[in-house]
Amino acid sequence: MKKPVLLLTMLAFLAGPMVDMPTAQAASTSQSKVKAKAKAKGKAKAKVKAKAKHRLKAQKRMRVAARPVTELRTAAKTTAQEADDLKLLSAASLVVDQKTGEALYAKNASVPTSIASITKLMTAMVTLDANLPLDEEITITEAEIDRLKGTGSRLALGTRLTREELLHLALIASENRAAAALSRAYPGGRDAFIAAMNRKAQAIGMRDASFVDGTGLNSNNRATAADLAKMVDAAYRYPLIRRISSAGAYDVALPGKRIVRVRTEGRTRKVTREVVRQVAFNNTNALTRSQEWDIGVSKTGYINEAGKCLVMQAKIADKPVIIVLLDSWGTWSRIGDANRIRKWLEHEGHWASRSGRDAV
Repeated sequence: MKKPVLLLTMLAFLAGPMVDMPTAQAASTSQSKVKAKAKAKGKAKAKVKAKAKHRLKAQKRMRVAARPVTELRTAAKTTAQEADDLKLLSAASLVVDQKTGEALYAKNASVPTSIASITKLMTAMVTLDANLPLDEEITITEAEIDRLKGTGSRLALGTRLTREELLHLALIASENRAAAALSRAYPGGRDAFIAAMNRKAQAIGMRDASFVDGTGLNSNNRATAADLAKMVDAAYRYPLIRRISSAGAYDVALPGKRIVRVRTEGRTRKVTREVVRQVAFNNTNALTRSQEWDIGVSKTGYINEAGKCLVMQAKIADKPVIIVLLDSWGTWSRIGDANRIRKWLEHEGHWASRSGRDAV
């Protein structure tokens, strides 16, 4: 009786692995499938990352391709000097000996182009020519809102500033609402102001210049580099423009609001109060804050149609020069160009050199 039971037990023991084999194989297959899925998932993630990276590169290429090609850039392909020893990045550039009017360096100096906020130098001259009281307060209104380019402003509607303060903000910080308010407050309004701008341009010899607004936001404000050299020279004759535009910064008191906590009858509540804050406006030309430069007049400009622009009157190697840099792409390109010009002029012998000279 014991032998059959023992025999059956042995058979059951031997049959055990044979019964469990499919289960083990199934577990192994399941693990392989999990690993395969994980591997496939990893490949899918890598593919998604690669696509995202490719998309970012494509978007970057599109942004570069979408960079505005100005009229000046197009013209520069055919009118630029073949030998640009200074390797300037501005599409048009002009360096003029202010005493003699001779061009020490010129590239595309006679090509008309949009001039952006360089316009504000003309705005300042026309304002001062009218002999209007500089201490007269002017209110910023809805008429000063930029509806053309949609730019913002640190000057809230209702802000009251003197004409002189508006001149500071227009020339130093290139404040569009400040320039717009100056043109609106001109006798006869903006139409009379624009007419005066164009008369002034003709009077100082800007042959290819035209102005349609006092801010420079309109791309139809146009001139050549040669025209702008004459405008900078004319602006230098105004002591107030020299003093304002060469300053590195300017502080002005502006109205604002502040939320304060007030405790009354055991309870704390928030109250909005009118306050006046001293607000600092930095010069848009960083060179005005550099000890290496002796600047008499300065103005920057930028809109898509004009590119980055910079005009200056400065003393280099104890000699007065006018520098005009137009349509320079990149935040620091115009500053780099100005520094290259200064070093070039400081080098012995370059004042005597007149290679690439144009008549201005």
